[in-house]
Amino acid sequence: MIRGVQSMKKNEMSVQSELRDSKKGRNRFSIVTASMLVISVAVLTSGCSGEKKEGESASPSAAASTTVPAALPDGKIVSSPLTLSYFVQLSTNRPSGMNSLNDMEAYKELEKITGIHADFKHPTAGQEANQFNLMLSSGDYPDVIEWNWNSYPGGGQNALKNGAIIKLNDYIDKYAPNLKKLLDANPEIRKQISTDSGEIYSFPFIRNDPYLLTYYGLTLRKDWLDKLKLEVPTTIEEWHTVLKAFKEKDPNGNGKPDEIPLLFQKGKMNWGNDILNAWGIRNDFYLDTATGKVQYGALQPQFKEFLTTMRSWFKEGLIDPDYAATDDKQKNAKVTGDLVGATEVTVGGGIGTYLAAMNGKHPTFDLVGAPYPTLKKGDKPALGQQEPIFNGLGAAISKNNKHIIETVKWLDYKYGEKGAMLFNFGIDGKSYTMDNGYPKYSDDVMKNKDGLAFGVALTKYAIPFGAPISQDKRYMEQNAALPQQKNALTTWMKADNRGWLPTLSLTADESSKLAAVMTDVRTYNDEMFDKFIMGAEPIESFDKFVDRLNKMGLQDVLKIEQAAYDRYLKR
Repeated sequence: MIRGVQSMKKNEMSVQSELRDSKKGRNRFSIVTASMLVISVAVLTSGCSGEKKEGESASPSAAASTTVPAALPDGKIVSSPLTLSYFVQLSTNRPSGMNSLNDMEAYKELEKITGIHADFKHPTAGQEANQFNLMLSSGDYPDVIEWNWNSYPGGGQNALKNGAIIKLNDYIDKYAPNLKKLLDANPEIRKQISTDSGEIYSFPFIRNDPYLLTYYGLTLRKDWLDKLKLEVPTTIEEWHTVLKAFKEKDPNGNGKPDEIPLLFQKGKMNWGNDILNAWGIRNDFYLDTATGKVQYGALQPQFKEFLTTMRSWFKEGLIDPDYAATDDKQKNAKVTGDLVGATEVTVGGGIGTYLAAMNGKHPTFDLVGAPYPTLKKGDKPALGQQEPIFNGLGAAISKNNKHIIETVKWLDYKYGEKGAMLFNFGIDGKSYTMDNGYPKYSDDVMKNKDGLAFGVALTKYAIPFGAPISQDKRYMEQNAALPQQKNALTTWMKADNRGWLPTLSLTADESSKLAAVMTDVRTYNDEMFDKFIMGAEPIESFDKFVDRLNKMGLQDVLKIEQAAYDRYLKR
């Protein structure tokens, strides 16, 4: 019996930065434990029918096309119009009036080129997980399902086992030359998109450049630092000095003690790890690179040291006393209200948005990205923010698809040179122009006359942050075009990220056990975090806190994580 669990955020990975906001990460465990959803009748039926051997993946429908379509003189995939149904979320970061991806110029052009029309099935915003599960329970699968398969119980490998989607390895080898070329040239990509047994279940969203994997970090008011003659802090001690100066020396110059030295939001400070990584751990699962063992941050003695420091900062008034109740709208108001000295941001939706909002309103307002802090001067920061090459988002072909070969060719088009240009940059002459071989976004994207943000304006033409696609570095270079953005990305990338775990595959049983334990663990950890920081719980109670986490079953979950990581290494 499989218990369906799913939760989808925002944003992001959105312009990539917005999607990523939502993804902080966006982490597979926060997704899995976010909500326990309905049982999927279709999954249960196929998984318990007894007609398919254990571990055997779904075979294509007998009615599916297995004959290779003849080559067509005009380059089309089909000789007569073909419609494929396609389930995919529709980003909220889109122009007004755009109600379907069929309204996007890239998909209009793709239909002209290939002869294939996509009948998009967009779930209602806020109801994505429920409608995904209802779709599965109905057994009425669309031809293509684009989803973050890490949030499917047991991951993509279990969706294969349960018969919802089909194995793609042979189809990729025979009919997807663009993706095959990419995988052959990049074994690490193949490793990340495969299951532990080597099966490929989706056409993936890929970011294969370090510049694309980091988008988030700490920023400070550079004009405040300059006014107080302070340098960008690099250690916890230097951070304390800067924050204390922000509080006491009236850097906003209004004669009032109203500055908020450091603002973190609920759900981001305790899971974002922007300060905690100075102690070399995360408040989540991570890899101890010295031992090769998976650990959980809240169990470590360093976590107590971190809490002690944060408690001291909070008591001194260096952390916003209302951080636990501050939402995005309130945070934006505080930052643009000239009150916040330091906070965590994305490079696009944070630095870019704030600089644009204050342009012409505050003549000296400026931001600077800060390195992830360390305890000792000169040490390299550890565990900065970094996404995996493949985060689980992919377009899978359902078992009900009767035009598999045509679908494979259609999806593969995006990985080719022309398809990659089309979906990363849009239409030549409209959304971009070539300048000495470099695709430069047009003013309609970069300086939209209606005031649309970069990511929103671009979505009219292209979608370089969905599946299937290999994202182009030149997209991010222009998304983060301001000097402050470029410098922040360069700074945030300078971290030792070997302790980040790759995307792991869990069996259905492991996924169910993990979800059952981690839902309670995260709730308790979250509650105690605030109590420790605010002084409602004495730091001396830390050992009792750890003991309770272990009694909740956290050690059993660590064994599951370790087993999954060991399997990953053997892929």
